[in-house]
Amino acid sequence: MKVLVTGGLGFIGSHTVVELQNKGFEVVIIDNLSNSSIEVLDGITKITKKKPHFEKLDLKDRLSVNQFFNKHNDIAGVIHFAASKAVGESVKEPLMYYENNINTLVYVLQQICQLESKNFIFSSSCTVYGQADELPITESAPVKPAESPYGNTKQIGEEIIRDTCKVNEDLNAIALRYFNPIGAHPSSDIGELPIGVPQNLVPYITQTAIGLRDQLSVFGDDYPTPDGTCIRDYIHVVDVAKAHVIALERLIENKGDSNFEVFNLGTGKGSSVLEVIQSFEKVSGQKLNYKIVDRREGDVIAAYADTTHANDVLGWKTESTLDDAMASAWNWEKKIRN
Repeated sequence: MKVLVTGGLGFIGSHTVVELQNKGFEVVIIDNLSNSSIEVLDGITKITKKKPHFEKLDLKDRLSVNQFFNKHNDIAGVIHFAASKAVGESVKEPLMYYENNINTLVYVLQQICQLESKNFIFSSSCTVYGQADELPITESAPVKPAESPYGNTKQIGEEIIRDTCKVNEDLNAIALRYFNPIGAHPSSDIGELPIGVPQNLVPYITQTAIGLRDQLSVFGDDYPTPDGTCIRDYIHVVDVAKAHVIALERLIENKGDSNFEVFNLGTGKGSSVLEVIQSFEKVSGQKLNYKIVDRREGDVIAAYADTTHANDVLGWKTESTLDDAMASAWNWEKKIRN
């Protein structure tokens, strides 16, 4: 079966392509390489012994999207990762984020509705919950006003899919709300490749440890948490990737309870910033240079998933620990610097 993965050379996309190919799917990747590297294609090929089809294409170009789907009208499912994802950048460049994250989704959905097999997986985020009223966070937790244009694009994206599913009964869609994917493939042939200064904690940790950054800033140690630092649900990227394969199979086999479903992807356990640092120091044997600085605007205190729904209904659960993820991230960092 042929599957389209948009943004398939990105961090989560590339790991998902690996898992899809390992399961025997024929994968076509669309990526405009704005936040990824063509070398990732070699890493995927090395791991799976099979090169996915690749088309460099900007999904903001509606005509190109139409032409692509005319050529590939036998696609059995689409996994849509392609989106800009830096919270801080979205605050500075809101229109860029709305154009890139909303327009592209609309163009892809318009084409999927013309296909024989209308199966769609949307890369969503736990940012839709904001600072949740209760922890752990279930899928029925209220969607709060977004803290950033990026978060808003994920909320609007889900609404667009929900509305489209209402009027297209043969469209089956799943939104996967990720918590904090980290780590790298155990082969160290693919991993997280932030362009410029990393926006996420783990690549900043590994870049600091390897000497690329002078120091890691920990934003605040006066939060109402056990050690005063913010708590997040850090999940190994390979576990996230495997969830996409399971979700796709659910869609293809028409097993959904409705034609639009939502699942949290997390471990169900929160880890503080200092706990992540301690985990890194343990697996790497390195002492990390970090300092406590003032709080950062927009950071929620704590967010971690209730994974019951994904475990019981989707039939998926995480396999890797925080230490596993940190060790894989460190091995990847060492490999790319060499």
